[in-house]
Parts: sequence; structure tokens; C-alpha cells
Amino acid sequence: MKNDLLFDFTLDKPSKTVFITREFDAALPLVWDAFTKAELLDQWVAPKPWSARTKHMNFEVGGRRFYAMVSPEGQERWSVQEFTSITPKTNFKMYNTFSDENENRQLPGSDWDYNFSEQNGITKVKITIVNESLERLEKMIEMGFTEGFKMSIDNLEKLLETLSQK
Repeated sequence: MKNDLLFDFTLDKPSKTVFITREFDAALPLVWDAFTKAELLDQWVAPKPWSARTKHMNFEVGGRRFYAMVSPEGQERWSVQEFTSITPKTNFKMYNTFSDENENRQLPGSDWDYNFSEQNGITKVKITIVNESLERLEKMIEMGFTEGFKMSIDNLEKLLETLSQK
């Protein structure tokens, strides 16, 4: 594991946007899979001690991922992600909303734009999250998004390290 990998996390409240750039010491196809396959997402996306559980995922334009973040006590926080654009191995976009356990969406939501690139075996992921309202951004922050996302990225780094050794 390299310690000099870039990790930039910026909240811009006036534009209701979160900008994240993170480098990983792993090949692009492996990092892409970690962001686009339910069985891998469920292994890293929830900050400990929470876990993630995908009920269903169809990674194609117009497809959805319906999943929950599950607390150690069994509390579930559901979300729906609808994939709006996919350019294999370089970019995908999705619309994300909180929901209930029956996929009833709680608007407003946010648009997520993921960009992937690789140079010298280091994969860079740039994520831009544009919230439809400042209230939505503030709710994400209140729910611990900043700390939780950073913890999840640490989980991902460990998973990539394990998968790279296989």
C-alpha cells in the first residue's frame, strides 16, 4: 500500500457539490469492477461497523442499484441509484436518492459523475456529486457522509490490495 496516493475531498456548499479525487495502487479494471459490481460494492461501501446489502443491481443505462446501509443493530438506510450514462472503464453517471425499503424515493436527490483513469499502475477516480438542494447536501453531511465516505474508501483500498494479490 502506497502512502503518497492522492485523496482530495472538498465540499462546496454554494454549488451544493462534493468533489472527490482518489488514487489507488491497483489496475483500472479492478477499480472499475469494485465500483460497478454489487458483490464487490457490498464489501467496501459501508463504513464500519455498518455493512451494505444490495437487494438488486442492473449496471446498464436505465438500470438501478437498490441497496441498504445496515447498522450493527439492524437499522436499514435504503437508497436507489439509477445509472444514466456508462462509458466502460472510463466513466459512469447515476442519480442517487434515499428511499424506503419499498424503493419509494425521497426527493431531492443528487447526480454522481465518476471518472476513471490509469497511469503507471495507479488508478485515479474523480467523483463529482451535485445535490439538487443545499438541504440534501446538509442532510448527507449530518448523516456522517464525509467521515463515512473516507472510511469506505479505506475499506476499498484494503479490498483492492487483497484482490490484487489473487
